[in-house]
Amino acid sequence: MAGLRRRLVKRRIRIRRTRGRRLRRALVVLLALLANLVGAAVVAYHLTKIPEPHPETAMQSTVFVDDHGDYLGRRGPVDRQEIPLSQVPRYVQEAVIAAENRSFRTDTGISPRAIARAAWATVSGGDRQGGSTITQQYVKNALLSPEQTLSRKAREALISIKLDRTRSKDEILQGYLNTVYFGRGAAGIQSAARNYFGVDAKDLTVSQGAALASVINIPSYYEKAGSDPKVTAKLVDRWEWVLDAMAHSGAITSAQRAGARFPAFRFYPPGDTDGQRQYLIDAAASEAADRLGITEDQLARGGYTVRTTFDLTAQDATAELAADGTEKKTGEKTAEEKAAEAKAGGKKPAEVKTTGDVRVHTAVVALVPGDGAVRVLYGGADYASQPFNDARDGAVEAGTALQPFSGMKLLAPLTDLTRTAAPTPLRLASVYATAAAHGVYATPYTVAKITRAGRTLYEAHPRTRTAMTRADAGTVAKLLYDRLDAPLATQTGAAGLRTLWQTTYDEHLTLTVALFAEHPAKGKKAALPAPLPYTAGSRSLSVSEGVWSKIAGTAEGHDPAAEPNPGLPTGQTKPILATR
Repeated sequence: MAGLRRRLVKRRIRIRRTRGRRLRRALVVLLALLANLVGAAVVAYHLTKIPEPHPETAMQSTVFVDDHGDYLGRRGPVDRQEIPLSQVPRYVQEAVIAAENRSFRTDTGISPRAIARAAWATVSGGDRQGGSTITQQYVKNALLSPEQTLSRKAREALISIKLDRTRSKDEILQGYLNTVYFGRGAAGIQSAARNYFGVDAKDLTVSQGAALASVINIPSYYEKAGSDPKVTAKLVDRWEWVLDAMAHSGAITSAQRAGARFPAFRFYPPGDTDGQRQYLIDAAASEAADRLGITEDQLARGGYTVRTTFDLTAQDATAELAADGTEKKTGEKTAEEKAAEAKAGGKKPAEVKTTGDVRVHTAVVALVPGDGAVRVLYGGADYASQPFNDARDGAVEAGTALQPFSGMKLLAPLTDLTRTAAPTPLRLASVYATAAAHGVYATPYTVAKITRAGRTLYEAHPRTRTAMTRADAGTVAKLLYDRLDAPLATQTGAAGLRTLWQTTYDEHLTLTVALFAEHPAKGKKAALPAPLPYTAGSRSLSVSEGVWSKIAGTAEGHDPAAEPNPGLPTGQTKPILATR
């Protein structure tokens, strides 16, 4: 036992004597390891390249708006439009920072605590962890794949640090705001502003900006705000939290905070977008691509904003008045048919035999004389069932619709119009618009302006030429005005019972309504012409008067004589609709 004690004592003495040396060795090893890690990190940092945004992120859609800037629709694989940060109000930027990364303006691009938490969750198999900085979110969403691995997390951190060192905070924030997903299919702040509130990002209010910033947290859940009470209530709480943070940081004043009210969201999910508005987008997309010298596919993916000449309010009113429908003959005339016939001839209506289903097609075109801007182009009620545009492409038998121009010498591009048996409603409207403009033909157009990222790429100007003499135009006007002794010139024409035309014009607007009927195709049996119902005359008149009233009523009291129009002959005033 005594020997054992002596050995233990000697061992303790040796341990005490060598402790310092061993600690020094361990420290050297630790420092060497740390140096290697730091060196590896430095090498990795220098070898790391900031990748280009992946193709899905770079894709954009093209948006179409009407003459007033109201949203018509979009084309493209992704609902995203890139805009400069200058078009995002400062308080909207600060709302996003308050909601997602309050240290954004001062941090190094990463959050070490969040990275450690995410790494532990990956190793331990726990739930995915959030809390990344705005820079990290941008790198993850726009520059890297979404896989959840340690190597990808490490690369994300390195790229984020490098991005923060080589790009300004505004550049990073701009990239983030243009790519972050907001729900409702919208990627980026511009598309989100339109999807949730129907405005451009530059027009967002403080309350709207805070609401969009609040949505980013769980976009697939919060996208139902405004239609789901439970979701809305939860979003209101987060919205309040964001506004409080903004007020605390000085991003908004106490008065702005006190006056903030939760904004009204557009209903979601939206209604069917395949209605007749797609006819307008088809026409404008074809023309816009031609003006830019690109394909329609390139246009759809290019992030353009196409401002059309259409008046959406008048177009929607036209759709209500003239929606295509199937009218069925059931062996006896309808009450409307009886009333129309009795009013016309005063005779007792007789019963008719069953003739089967009849589909009445209505095409409506409204043009600005001397300018060519197309305000209404109604080519059908349901694009999904009939993508063919009756107003732009349909050949409708003219009959007596062109009678006022018989014997006149029309110049190009109207030279052969009077010899055309079945012109399109758009072409027929253009000849009456020429008469309204005292013989000046203006090429019809549907695209007023094309922009991208705030830069104007194309702006329309009237393309005019003399297509009939001023005297001939005056003859047509005298004939049509005198015939009705009315303030508007009106011509009604028909091809037997198969078609009915009505064109009304003055110096400011030309409106053409064309009706024709058919027995719809069934199986292998093709569609066949059919006589129009007795109500066609009253229907045509109702559409014409209703659309004319709607368009003229949107002039908002503007005096067309206040501004001359270089596209019109000397002395003629500028068309009402071209002045808005």
